[in-house]
Amino acid sequence: MLIAGFAAGMFQTNCYLVAEGPGSDAIIIDPGQDAAPNVRAALAEYSLTPVAIFLTHGHLDHTWNAQELADEFSIPAYIHAADRPMLTDPGVGVGRALSQMIGDTVFREPEKVIEFVDGEDVEIAGIRWGVAHAPGHSPGSVLLTPDLPDDPETGESVSVCFSGDVLFNGSIGRTDLPGGNHQQLLDSIAATLMGRDDHQVILPGHGPQTTIGAERTGNPFLVDLPDAQKKGRFGL
Repeated sequence: MLIAGFAAGMFQTNCYLVAEGPGSDAIIIDPGQDAAPNVRAALAEYSLTPVAIFLTHGHLDHTWNAQELADEFSIPAYIHAADRPMLTDPGVGVGRALSQMIGDTVFREPEKVIEFVDGEDVEIAGIRWGVAHAPGHSPGSVLLTPDLPDDPETGESVSVCFSGDVLFNGSIGRTDLPGGNHQQLLDSIAATLMGRDDHQVILPGHGPQTTIGAERTGNPFLVDLPDAQKKGRFGL
């Protein structure tokens, strides 16, 4: 399994490429501002063929280059319906103050947009992806969990979740932007993440990776959340 990532743009948003391995089809996750050049370089480095763009939510720092790349490679962009309006009007998701950075830039949807559905499995690039709706940071935030093969060297199971801006290393997503709700975000984390295995790796939208176990015990925002008594729906 190949997972390549880099931070891009003024907000240092993490963009990821996920594929079964070099020379295979790939998913691009959250190509934000100035991500396109690095995406093209990574595709060339690993001889990857992009087949889709996954957007964890609609905020501009995660979607800025989505339309450019989707139309360049004639691939669909996936996003939850609640955040889809931000593709053409990103100002509705960032508020009046942050909207000033957009200026006169015109945004439009990619030619093909597919809406994520809570609880569905999306099979693409040879990988089955679990989708969990986790609103609070934005109305349409989703968690993306690929069904990865066991480590060929150790035989151990590999578990990864792309959390967008729902959960970070030592923090959680901001909720002061339009459509944000602090209690809703905590409820989403409790319902969709706290029941997962402590070893699951969290690859967030900003900052370094972490694990469910590290956040369960060390994240100050989660200290009052009840720990689930059984595994989440993905069994990870």
